[in-house]
Amino acid sequence: MQAKSELQNSRFLKVIGDNAPLKAGLQLMLSDPKSGDARRTVEDQLRELCEALGFDFLLASNPENRPMAGVMRVGEQLAAMDIARIRPPQRGFYTVSGLTYQVTSVEVDQGDENLGILSVGERLEFSEFSTPAVLTRNGRVVKSSVPGVRAADIESALQGCGRQSECDIRLAGQTYLSLPIESIYFGDGYLLRSLQNVDSATGPVQSILRNVFVVAGLGALLAALVLSVVSSRSIVQPIAVVIEKLREGARTSVLPEFSTNVTAIHEIRELMESFNRAAAVIHDGEENLHRAYVEFVESLANALDARDGYTAGHSRRVSEGSCAVAAALDVTPHQLEEIRVAALLHDIGKIGIGDIVLQKPGKLTIEEFALIKQHPTIGRRILEGVRGFHAYLPVVELHHENWDGTGYPRGLAEEAVPLFARIVHVVDAYDAMTSDRPYRPGMTHDQTVKILEKFAGSQFDPVVVRVFVALQMQKLETLESEPALECVEEVPV
Repeated sequence: MQAKSELQNSRFLKVIGDNAPLKAGLQLMLSDPKSGDARRTVEDQLRELCEALGFDFLLASNPENRPMAGVMRVGEQLAAMDIARIRPPQRGFYTVSGLTYQVTSVEVDQGDENLGILSVGERLEFSEFSTPAVLTRNGRVVKSSVPGVRAADIESALQGCGRQSECDIRLAGQTYLSLPIESIYFGDGYLLRSLQNVDSATGPVQSILRNVFVVAGLGALLAALVLSVVSSRSIVQPIAVVIEKLREGARTSVLPEFSTNVTAIHEIRELMESFNRAAAVIHDGEENLHRAYVEFVESLANALDARDGYTAGHSRRVSEGSCAVAAALDVTPHQLEEIRVAALLHDIGKIGIGDIVLQKPGKLTIEEFALIKQHPTIGRRILEGVRGFHAYLPVVELHHENWDGTGYPRGLAEEAVPLFARIVHVVDAYDAMTSDRPYRPGMTHDQTVKILEKFAGSQFDPVVVRVFVALQMQKLETLESEPALECVEEVPV
């Protein structure tokens, strides 16, 4: 956003810098710095430019960057600046009278002669930010868009955060992830940080899905209204066909496609073609939304894996292994996509587990392991608020349930545990045992297979173990040069 604003304002300034009356005024001020007429001439030019381009202030400085003349928006009016009391930066942020501006500057030249520097300022608005943000200067909050939280509370919470590091903070009883937003132009003690509420991170996805269905419903309603206006006794039959398809679309939530061959009436054919084009646009929008949703899922998995070097790629490998087992069990393509995404998200609940426990280099205590065992339930709470994620909840919550009912969090047994959760359980355990940890090296493939077969029928589904082991044997025979998997889970107990 900063770079985009810099580029846009620089283009405006280059055009403004070629303004002949402005250059003439600057030359006059350079020749006679105390001339009130010259300063008022420059101020008039700056005021006209501000009104035309909507800037909040324009400032002309001499080549040594000493202010000569400027105007600033006060309320709805543009007033001359008291240049003796201001010295904004050429680039970055500038705060005056409780308002914060983003400043960009460009040199004004006449041939080979530098006439001065022209600086433009726009008020810093957080409305364009996709997440809450806070601007600080030397540790003090200058501007904040975090709703319902006092500046003093934010300052206190951010005291433990390093300038270059991300950190977790508590505000109003909720946990926020704070990240510094870096820019080479900030300077002068300014730091911009984003504050993301993890519990409400899925809100934008819900909003997008809701908007898509609202647009589809309004489109169907609008089509029905238009058709009712142009209907007449001579077009009752084609209108009835259209209405029936719209009703079917409302029941199935799928926009219908009309065949223009059902009527010879030109107006109705045009209406059907227009609706088909609109439906195609909405369909493309849904596909784009689905791609964004898949990227969002993969970003969640990558964010979790990135918390610990030993977990890198864990979610992806478990997803690939689970897909291979599911394909061997002849699931449908739709179900294959379901287990692929669910396996990527299976450990998402560990976002709620502190790094002290999650990244502990030694063996966990009983209390720490009890905390780790909460991650399936935490994962379900994170995802159940998003309608499109409901299909993945069984895997996220139940991938640590054992075949004999000794697992967690519900203690379900055998086929009471969904098949996809039983598959992820086996692949997850394999990836865990074959990984290196700070307190033990990863096991070999043969050692891991023996443990899986030993616990088949007690901890693991014996059918899933048999299929998975067979697939691993085939993989070793054809791809012996592939490196061992890495993971984060504990060896089965």
